[in-house]
Amino acid sequence: MSAPFAEDVAEYLKNNPGFFEQYADLVAQIFVPHPHGGRAISLAERQMLALREKNRQTESKLAELIAFGEENDQIGEKVHRLAIGLVSVETFAAAVNLLHFNLREDFAVPHVTLRLWQAPGAAEALPEFVAVSPELQVMADSLVHPYAGSTAGYGAHAWFGAAAPHIRSQALIALSDSGRTIGLLALGSEDGQRFYADMGTVYLERIGEMVSAALVRVARPLP
Repeated sequence: MSAPFAEDVAEYLKNNPGFFEQYADLVAQIFVPHPHGGRAISLAERQMLALREKNRQTESKLAELIAFGEENDQIGEKVHRLAIGLVSVETFAAAVNLLHFNLREDFAVPHVTLRLWQAPGAAEALPEFVAVSPELQVMADSLVHPYAGSTAGYGAHAWFGAAAPHIRSQALIALSDSGRTIGLLALGSEDGQRFYADMGTVYLERIGEMVSAALVRVARPLP
């Protein structure tokens, strides 16, 4: 059957839904190839197979959506626990310890480190206040959203110390106070696909906002 003629037939049947009611016996006489090869089957059986396949696809999509929803619920609970902990801490050391513990135990992030640009009082000796290059500060200030991907090109992976040579992916989250960048939170993993360019960063942004608020409260520079 030529393509134009086949299109005419399809158009006719689409515009005349009563055709198969008028010629009901014809439906039983039409056989089409089985979708997976082999014997020919009736048109009605072919339609039933198509409906079953559509149902399977719908069920698969629904299961996928449910799985995503459950995963988001679990992440939401973890973020909530972190938020409660950060609200309760009263010292800089407590905030840092809580952050490391929560991200390691709840989020399974093996390597966590942060740098703040300005230290309050005698806190300058702490590793979190080690001087950061102007280039990294500019990079942090330019982050509209958290960076996720390889460790190439930034130099922040060196903050992971002895683990640095083994880090294959990282997330960099700018910390801010009233719109002004005050530091950078770095998450690292030996898994090259743990943090990747196209991953969603909404939860990383929320974590950055919570950590920023907590650190500003407990580590605000003295006047």
